[in-house]
Amino acid sequence: MHYLATTGTAGVIEINGTVIVELLTFLVMLAVLARYVYPEVVKLAEARQRAIAEQLRLAEQTKSEAEARLKEAQAKLEDARKTAQQVVDAANRSAEQARQDIKQRAEEEAKRTTESARKEIEVERERALESARDQLAGLVVVATEKVIGETLDEHKHRQLIERAIEEVASGDGSR
Repeated sequence: MHYLATTGTAGVIEINGTVIVELLTFLVMLAVLARYVYPEVVKLAEARQRAIAEQLRLAEQTKSEAEARLKEAQAKLEDARKTAQQVVDAANRSAEQARQDIKQRAEEEAKRTTESARKEIEVERERALESARDQLAGLVVVATEKVIGETLDEHKHRQLIERAIEEVASGDGSR
């Protein structure tokens, strides 16, 4: 302190015109920066911040839309699986029904064929019996004519044939 009082200087820092000019230059520079540069820097920083916020919002929106599409696709896939399973089940039921129908038709056809064969056999049997009766009647008439020695009239002829057929049909030829 004593040095300061005797010399009138502060020691290391010397206050003169240069310091004042530097201080004024600094203040002018600070004013210019505050007036022109700082607002532009703030605008750029705010614009960048808004752009980042917008990109984050768009990314969030895109993510939400993607999740919604994924859920929709999963729902469609599940519906497609259900539909495919229903188609497979319906095809299995249809195939089983077709198999049952074919089996039933085959059984019915076999029954019709068997019944048709049975009817044909019965018709052939009846024809054979009728043919045998006709032949037997002719033989009876011939035998009777030979035994009696004369031709019978139509009424007696019929009676004789009827009785002979009855005896042959009953299996009792002793009458």
